[in-house]
Parts: sequence; C-alpha cells; structure tokens
Amino acid sequence: MMILEPTRDALRALRVNVLRSVLTTLGIIIGVAAVIVMVSVGAGAEAKVAELINSLGSNLIYVSPGTTTAGGIRLGTGSLPTTTEDDAEAIQREIPEAQIVSCTVRGVGQVVFGNLNWSTVIYGVTPDYFDAREWEVETGRTFTSEEQKGSGKVAVIGQTVCDNLFPGQDPMGQIIRITRVPVEVVGVLKSKGQSLGGQDLDDAAFVPLSTARKKVLGGRSRSGRLVGAIIIKARSPELVSVVEAQARDLLRQRHRLRPSQDDDFSIRNLSQVLETQAESSRAMSLLLAAVASVSLVVGGIGIMNIMLVSVTERTREIGLRMAVGARGRDILAQFLTEATALSMIGGCVGILLGVTCALAFTAFGKWPAIIQPTSVLVAFSVSAAVGIFFGFYPARKASRLNPIEALRRE
Repeated sequence: MMILEPTRDALRALRVNVLRSVLTTLGIIIGVAAVIVMVSVGAGAEAKVAELINSLGSNLIYVSPGTTTAGGIRLGTGSLPTTTEDDAEAIQREIPEAQIVSCTVRGVGQVVFGNLNWSTVIYGVTPDYFDAREWEVETGRTFTSEEQKGSGKVAVIGQTVCDNLFPGQDPMGQIIRITRVPVEVVGVLKSKGQSLGGQDLDDAAFVPLSTARKKVLGGRSRSGRLVGAIIIKARSPELVSVVEAQARDLLRQRHRLRPSQDDDFSIRNLSQVLETQAESSRAMSLLLAAVASVSLVVGGIGIMNIMLVSVTERTREIGLRMAVGARGRDILAQFLTEATALSMIGGCVGILLGVTCALAFTAFGKWPAIIQPTSVLVAFSVSAAVGIFFGFYPARKASRLNPIEALRRE
C-alpha cells in the first residue's frame, strides 16, 4: 500500500470526529507553543545579559583598594587606600596584554543648572576611561589629554542627568555647577541602562581626574595620587585571566607585600560574573523548556487514549478490511498515520500559537523574546515523534485483531 493511501484514509477518519480530534491535539498544541515561548524568552534573557556585558564594557578587570581592620572590626573594600596613578601607569607600561588602563575617583554631589538641581554620582576619570568602558557620546565629545593635565573645567554627563537638568534643551556648551564648581558641558553619553545591581548607569557626571581631585571632590581623593579604582581592559577575552594574574603579581611587588601577606587591594574579573549570569540564564531556559515538554508527553498520552478508543469503535471496520485483503501492516500504517497526523497538525497549530505569543510577549512584556528557528524545528519534530511513539501501541493492537472476531463485534 502506498503512503498516500493510508494518509488519505487517516485524514478521512479524523474528519469524521472533528471536535474529538481538536480536543485530542490540545495537549500537543499547548506543549509545542510552551516550548517555543520558553526557549524564546530564555534566548531573550541571554541577549539581555550580552547587552549588559556590552554596556559595562568587555574584557574588563577592576582593581580597587583593599580592606583594613579597626578595633577588631574589619571594614569594607576601599577602606585601605592603596591604589595610585603610579600603579596604573606601571600596569600600562609593563603588561603588554593590557590594552587600556584608566584611573577613577568617585563621589556624590549636587549638580545645578539655573533653578534646577540633581544629586548624582560624580566620577573623576582619565580620558581613556570611556574607551575602556566602551561608552560612546550621543552629542559632543569626551575629554582631551590637555584638559586632564590642566585640570580643565569640563564635564560629560549621562542621559538621566541631562533629562533632569536640561528638559527640552540643548546642554552643549552650558555651564553647570558641580559641588559649586562651574564646569562646561562638552558631551552627553549614550544611554546605557542599568547595571547588574540595578544602578542607573546614566545617572552620572564625569570630569577629568585632575579636576575632580583638585577642585570638585574633597577628602581622600585629594591625597597625593591615590585613586578609587583602576580599570584594565585586556586585548581579548582570552587574555583576561592572564592580565589579572600579571596585574596581581605586579601590584604585590610594587606594594612590597611578603608571600605570607594578603593582597592590600581587590581584583575583580567582571567577565566571570557575567559569564555565570549567562550560564544561569541558559540553565533556566533549559529548565523552562523541560517543564514545557511535559505538556507534549501529556498530549501524547491523550493521543494514545483516543486512538485506543478509536480502535475499539472501529473493530468491525478493521475486520471488514482484513476480510477483503488488507494485511496487518496496512492496518498498522493507517492507525499510525492517524496518530502522527493528529500530532503534526497539533504541532503546526502550536508553532503558530507559540510564535504569536512570543511576539506578543516582546511587544507588551517589554522583554526581548528571540524566536529561534532551531527551537521551532525541534518542537515540530518532537511533536511528530510523540505521535509515532504513543500511536504505535494502538496501531499494533489494531493490526493484530482476528478478522473473524472483529466482524462479530457489534
């Protein structure tokens, strides 16, 4: 018997009980749709993490001051000022794998323009800081080496600061006061969104490091050449661990630490944190897909149940077909084709429903759901496999009926 004949017979049998066929495929439809939506949401989460990596800057290593103990109480990171501009210059000079090395100091202060004011984070940075963090300007420019050396009164602001101080206005060339020091706005950064901890990366104002130390920020930032952090950008992701190890050895040597002494600084490899975040997102995506796959199994059990009922209802028909020459494998092919057709039809409808839900999730949920062709193909293939697997037992039972006993069945 050719493949077209059992297919035609199977579709004809399914049309006899349309409502029952639709209800039977619901499990497959929901299962396939759930798998596509969950995998798409998971892929969107991975894309969100990748976007976050780009916003923070890739291949970055953060060196911050160490900790100290006072009165038996161990204070937090940064309580022991140890990192200096000289350390940064040494890293840039002696570690070829370090592409960019930048220094920063940090504080919080009031930024004022006219009758508007805004409290924000103030960073004193070197000109190559923006290249290390891969931050681009929306309008204007960043600092020059001359402005850094001459403690120029210039500032680059984030989008949040711009929106609060210059609503509907052009900030370029305007004079703002940062902790009562007048500076000129020379650039506005592109929006970066939020950090891993939920901090608004756009809520910041940047001035040259020398300006921050001498004019804008007080306290510890004025002390010699101390800096709050050193940012190192490796030349490639593969070199991050190498640069980190070399920087640690160099700083221990410069700080004259004995082998038995702990580091008086802290080094963080940001890529490791974000890679862990990405792995967590992938694991969650697989978990969600596995949970959604349970619906496919439930749908397959529903198909087996309906096919067993169908075999019972059509026992006389099966006996009649055998009596006129149909072989057992012909009966097996017909019922197996019916089960597979049910499953594949449910798979197609499930794909349409899943894609529609994923697009709706993106449009209304404000979260990227990336539809992957691979997940669609896998979901459809699994739906067909479910039909074959769960439909085989009823089809085999039908093919092994005794024609004489089948004809006697009312």
